Amino acid sequence: MSGASLQARVEQALSGITNPRKGQDLIASGMVRDLTVEEQGSVVFTFVLTREDPGSLARQARKAVEGVAGVTGVKMSVVDAADGAGGAPPGRATARAAAPPAPPAPPIPDELPNLGKVLAISSGKGGVGKSTVSANLAAALALEGHRVGLMDADIYGPNIPRMFGVDTKPEVQGGKIQPLEAHGVKLMSLGFIVERDAPAIWRGPIIMKIITQFVRDVSWGELDYLLVDLPPGTGDAQLSLTQIVRLHGAVIVTTPQEMAVGDSLRGAKMFERVGVKVIGIVENMSYFVCPHCHTRSEVFLAGGGGRLADELGVPLLGQVPLQAGVADLADRGTPIVLGEPESPAGIALRNLARTVTAHAAALSPALPLTAPR
Repeated sequence: MSGASLQARVEQALSGITNPRKGQDLIASGMVRDLTVEEQGSVVFTFVLTREDPGSLARQARKAVEGVAGVTGVKMSVVDAADGAGGAPPGRATARAAAPPAPPAPPIPDELPNLGKVLAISSGKGGVGKSTVSANLAAALALEGHRVGLMDADIYGPNIPRMFGVDTKPEVQGGKIQPLEAHGVKLMSLGFIVERDAPAIWRGPIIMKIITQFVRDVSWGELDYLLVDLPPGTGDAQLSLTQIVRLHGAVIVTTPQEMAVGDSLRGAKMFERVGVKVIGIVENMSYFVCPHCHTRSEVFLAGGGGRLADELGVPLLGQVPLQAGVADLADRGTPIVLGEPESPAGIALRNLARTVTAHAAALSPALPLTAPR
């Protein structure tokens, strides 16, 4: 089967999908760019989205190409039309450049009672174990009998699928994405949708579209808690989340070192600026307990989490020890609270879940803001 004939059938499959905003198919509307068929049937193309287009078009495009006989793999890069990939289709020139549109007003966040307490799990710095805390906190809350959802909003490093041992693509039923479930926790992650080696080279509008879909277009059902695992820092993902849903609070994860504490302070101040209450601080990798002599050692400088909590005037919710085996269990899809519940880290994380539950009980959703103050 020649590459040319396969490419024609791929283009035909993409032509069968209509962009409802433009009333044209994906090829005619210029949403598919740089389409090539490599050796052995691998298809590579760029998919151009604007913030007005439904994000489901990207999933439809991938599924259509994967369904073409002879296609052995699909590598699709989703880009924002604002980056210059959009505009007129190849071969058509515009008469003159249009005046740039006025920036849209920030959306008003929704209060979604069916999601229960919506809590952001954040850190100012990468590598502090934020996703590990998120996964174990979710699993521990489920162990306590709560209905829990975990939304992996770490666009650049979606690790929640691996930590829960699931990687199936979610189904769409009745226009709603069906979350996957493991260890009693409902899960949604970009890692379920994109290829493992696909880089997320996206700007704000695409990030906001993904987070909007994960909040509003996923069939979460009735939850007691929705935890949102955010990427490190204070960028588009954090701001987008605060503009989409009225958060009840944020949990800041740090390690004891001053470098991590300083970055976490900036992250906490960002939430305060947009009117979201910081519930408290979790100090991860706080100490080490020898498994043989049970002696406690401070591996890093001690007390950073406590100093950060004091500076912010919030409680230190918990100190989670550095423990051998946590990463190995995570790689096998088992949170430590399930795999080794009586270990020092397992006990600390289960206690953390109870502490978060107590502090979140009286929380009200943040008041809507039109823009950061």
